[in-house]
Amino acid sequence: VQLQASGGGLVQAGGSLRLSCALSGFRLIDYGIGWFRQAPGQEREGIAYIRGSGGGTYYADSAKGRFTVSRDNAKNTVYLQMNSLKPEDTAIYYCARGRPVASAWRTSTMYAYWGQGTQVTVSS
Repeated sequence: VQLQASGGGLVQAGGSLRLSCALSGFRLIDYGIGWFRQAPGQEREGIAYIRGSGGGTYYADSAKGRFTVSRDNAKNTVYLQMNSLKPEDTAIYYCARGRPVASAWRTSTMYAYWGQGTQVTVSS
């Protein structure tokens, strides 16, 4: 099982980035994928989640209206489109595999496998 996050970088406030999470060793339809982020000195925060079966999506309040999680089953890849980025979005972003119940999708311990993270820096 491997998850490979990519697509981070430096962007000005108001800009956009699309993160990718390439998956191997399992089928995307069998597991949910969560996106988390961690800023220096802060706890890891759940941002978005997409279910394996059915593809339902969930968002943290900080992401609603700006971020969109999607998937391409043929490519076994999950994406996080981030628009209207703010300096407070600066963090390392991680994707993770899990099967959390809906009420616990933001709980990092619900995820057994994690990607290596990709840095997102938003300048003001």
